[in-house]
Amino acid sequence: MTNRLAQANSLYLRKHAENPIDWWSWCDEALDTARRENKPIFLSIGYSSCHWCTVMEGEAFSDGVIADYMNANFLPIKVDREERPDLDSIYMQAVQLMIGQGGWPLNVFISPDDLVPFYGGTYFPVESRYGRPGFLQVLQSIRQYYDTQADKLQAMKGEILTHLQEAATFNVALSVEADLLQRGLEANTGILASPRPGPRFPMIPYADVALRSTRFSLASLHNASDVSRQWGLDLALGGILDHVGGGFHRYTVDSTWTVPHFEKMLYDNGQIVEYLANVWASGMQEPAFERAIARTVQWLQRELTAPEGYFYAAQDADSFTDPTTAEPEEGAFYVWDYQALVEFLTLPELAELAEQFTVTDSGNFEGFNVLQRRHPGTLTESLEKTLGKLFLIRYSAPAEALSTFPPARNNEEAKGTGWAGRIPPVTDTKAIVAWNSLMISGLARAASVFQQPSYLTLAANAAHFVLQHQWVEGRFYRVNYDGKPDVLAQSEDYALFIKALLDLDQASVSVQGSSIRGSLNEEPSASLPTPHSFWLDRAVALQAEFDEFLWSIELGGYYNTAASDNLLLRERSYIDQATPSANGIAAANLVRLSLLTEDLSYLDKAEQTLQAFGSVLERSPQACPSLFAALDWFHNHVLIRTTAEQLAVLSLQYVPTAVFKLESDLPTGAVGLVCQGLSCQEPALTQEQLQEQVRLSQVRG
Repeated sequence: MTNRLAQANSLYLRKHAENPIDWWSWCDEALDTARRENKPIFLSIGYSSCHWCTVMEGEAFSDGVIADYMNANFLPIKVDREERPDLDSIYMQAVQLMIGQGGWPLNVFISPDDLVPFYGGTYFPVESRYGRPGFLQVLQSIRQYYDTQADKLQAMKGEILTHLQEAATFNVALSVEADLLQRGLEANTGILASPRPGPRFPMIPYADVALRSTRFSLASLHNASDVSRQWGLDLALGGILDHVGGGFHRYTVDSTWTVPHFEKMLYDNGQIVEYLANVWASGMQEPAFERAIARTVQWLQRELTAPEGYFYAAQDADSFTDPTTAEPEEGAFYVWDYQALVEFLTLPELAELAEQFTVTDSGNFEGFNVLQRRHPGTLTESLEKTLGKLFLIRYSAPAEALSTFPPARNNEEAKGTGWAGRIPPVTDTKAIVAWNSLMISGLARAASVFQQPSYLTLAANAAHFVLQHQWVEGRFYRVNYDGKPDVLAQSEDYALFIKALLDLDQASVSVQGSSIRGSLNEEPSASLPTPHSFWLDRAVALQAEFDEFLWSIELGGYYNTAASDNLLLRERSYIDQATPSANGIAAANLVRLSLLTEDLSYLDKAEQTLQAFGSVLERSPQACPSLFAALDWFHNHVLIRTTAEQLAVLSLQYVPTAVFKLESDLPTGAVGLVCQGLSCQEPALTQEQLQEQVRLSQVRG
């Protein structure tokens, strides 16, 4: 028998539909029921591709004894963090305050009357192990505490609420000067320059700041060029990249970038593609970077692109080795058994593979091999053919013949489809606007740097889907399930989609070929508008909606969500997590809009946003690299008006705080006009003069 979640749109929620726990989704009815029955709320937050979420679903949440106690004594609510990052952010902060760490599944106990949390944790086993108490024991202790320790409960809640409210409000700075930018560049580059033991995450907001730092001659910047190149190499050579099928995994569990946690998230791949393209454009033209981008785009087209043009959200870490097995195994789709390689490859093929990749008899992951490149450079044609054989083992078709690979939407499809090759992991096929936007931006940048019109077409198709399907009664929506929009957009959806639209605007004027520019700047079945205006016009319109519903008039910056009665408080995102902070991206967007529209009110709002988080920039620079990227835009922004010929050259370069405009009415004899701040330099009469003006404009702040 199923519970309420059987009717949910979210794959993650539906995975819990057969639990004996009487789950609710987060809604007014659930909260009212908890208050009426005086039941503490048990809020459990996770996401579909989360390994330990899957483990807890199959253990504690499937246990009949635990379910009976839970249903009698608590109001259990399940939330997909990918649908509701606002809820996740609030209660993750609370759990970090309580126990000093967080993660998913995130399990929180909340007072029903005021929604203030009073205890929480992450994974709870059925029985006590891993130094963690058994879940039933936890539930019994929490309920007893709730019933018998009212005074202590109120005191604890008061302390937690005070901390959360203080974290959501901070002093506004009177100014954000250039010396603050230098300190932020130093602090955030240092994060990558001095890595600590433990897992390795992409951390692209930090990598972006390190790359920005390469423009400045500051001895204290930890040799930013070396840091940026090494970070790119770690990503492009490490086991975090699927060298056979393409696409980046979520992170590696070790400090050597070898063994990944195998889920593939759209948001990581979009950010990494943009970063590697920028590293290449900065002059570090390592062949492994270009290969990693190309293979990732192939994977995206093959496995993560819907027929309608949008991008799916994620693929699980776990997959079934056989249709008859009860539970999927972590990494099964991706790892290689040495003896199987001996049987399938010739001796020269295996020898070359082992010379260039981490392939051994003993393996590096539970007796199997995760492929990690040993050396940078170009792979030989023979080695690429060997990797093609491994692709054939996995997919039962050569890569060039497999343009699309249908997703397994749930465990039943994975086990029952009859795959010719390996059984693939489950794909979460929902569309998330913010994550699609990150991929659109990555593709747009790679299209410009490598002059790949096909990348730009892929990005434009996804953007058109969002524009055509994510508005309901004049409001922007965050998620799409099989053509149906759901969940009002949050600040990261607005900010990242505006960025994506601006990135498409820039790519559409830099990717060579007027037929490409034309097709990308017109809506389907619409007449061609003014050249290059399509994406910019929509960015301007979306920014107006963003300002209307989420701008904080009193404090500055953007709230995560519109006002709501069932949120403990309204936060303004400024900390970079797996995705960049909404306010950091928003402030940079505003600077870009001011340049492209020549409307200085955008620049005023960008300054207000940065001032709103000025005390955070001063106090905690390592928490907010995206805000420092925005500060870089604010102090070093430049508008370059030039010809198509010059744009063809400039778009291949790394000019991180510049926007380009095609200009047909330059002064006589000029090839370009560089405008920085509120003034323009003398018209550049040669390509060399233009290049030097652009270079100097990027370091003036």
